Amino acid sequence: MPDTRPTKGIPVPRPTDAQSKALKPALESMTLLVAAVIVHDKATNRVVLLQRSENAKFAQGMWDLPVGKSEPGEPITETAVRELYEDTGLTVKPESRKVAHIIHGAWGVAAPNGFLTVVFAAHEWTGESENREPRKHSQVCWVDADAIPEFFVDTTASALHQYLMGTSWVSLDGWN
Repeated sequence: MPDTRPTKGIPVPRPTDAQSKALKPALESMTLLVAAVIVHDKATNRVVLLQRSENAKFAQGMWDLPVGKSEPGEPITETAVRELYEDTGLTVKPESRKVAHIIHGAWGVAAPNGFLTVVFAAHEWTGESENREPRKHSQVCWVDADAIPEFFVDTTASALHQYLMGTSWVSLDGWN
């Protein structure tokens, strides 16, 4: 095993054999981590939404926030920036986004052990919105915050409405 200790500072403990053996089952049962981003143009009171295509794996034809799964070892803050850019072409600086809402689902289409979605809000961005994943989304557009479409994924719709009302909290989905 290579020496992974840092050259400066406090040494990082290396996992023992028992910890390494316990890691695989823990990862298989972990909750899926997801990030969503509310890009809100406060000057015009519009938000960026996407409409899922008929070919989407989940919520075909429904409206949603730019959202996506974390990659292994990726911090949720980087997931938010990456997924927003992949979906819409918009870029937000890590320091310009704030946690707006958290959704904890008991299960999901790609998450039989549940999911945790951290919803960020950003008021500053660069780029022009575009549909960068047309196989997944039929459109990406700015929508008036007072005219949010009704055919919207329930969990992210709730988070968006709570954000627009000025409240933030944790939503539970599918729990008894």
